[in-house]
Amino acid sequence: MKRPMPWNNDQVDLVSLDDSDNEASDAKKSAETANINISAAEAFVDQLIATKLASLALDPKTSEDPLLRSARIYQDYMNHIPIPILRGSLIPCNSWLGLAKSIKELYQQPLHYLTNKLLKQWDQARLETEDHYKPLDAVIHPVKAELTIWLIEEVHRLTASPHHVAKKWLEEQIIS
Repeated sequence: MKRPMPWNNDQVDLVSLDDSDNEASDAKKSAETANINISAAEAFVDQLIATKLASLALDPKTSEDPLLRSARIYQDYMNHIPIPILRGSLIPCNSWLGLAKSIKELYQQPLHYLTNKLLKQWDQARLETEDHYKPLDAVIHPVKAELTIWLIEEVHRLTASPHHVAKKWLEEQIIS
C-alpha cells in the first residue's frame, strides 16, 4: 500500500497522448500483470477474512461489539486490497458517483465506504453550482478526477479508524 516513489516537488506527467507502440504494448503487458496480481490479492484477502472470522468465532473471550468487530474486519479487508499503480484510461463521467462506479468496474475492486460517502456529498454539493448540468469531465479533467478518488481512497484505507467506520454505519443504520 506504500507509494512506489515519495512525493517531491517535481511534476509528474500523468498522461502522454503521443506514446509509441512499444510503450503501449508494455502498458498492456503491465495491465495484464496487474490483473493477475489483483486476482492473487483477492484470494489472499478472502483467505484473511475467513481466518479472521474463524478466530473471532472460536474465541469465547471476545466481548467486542459485533458492529465494531465487523468494522475491524472491513478495515483489514480494505487495507489488503492494492491500489492500482497503472492508470492509463480516460474515464468519461457525469458525476463523482458515476466515476466511482466506472472505477470499480474497470479495476474490479471496491472503493472504501467512506470514499463512497464523500463522493455522494460532492455530487450533492455540485447541485448547488452553476455547472451542475455539465458532466463532471467537462468541469474537471477525468485523469485529475480519478487521481483524486484514488488519493482519497488511500487515505481512507490507511487511516480510517474501525470505530469511525462503525459509528458511520450506525448513523446510517447499514448494519443492525
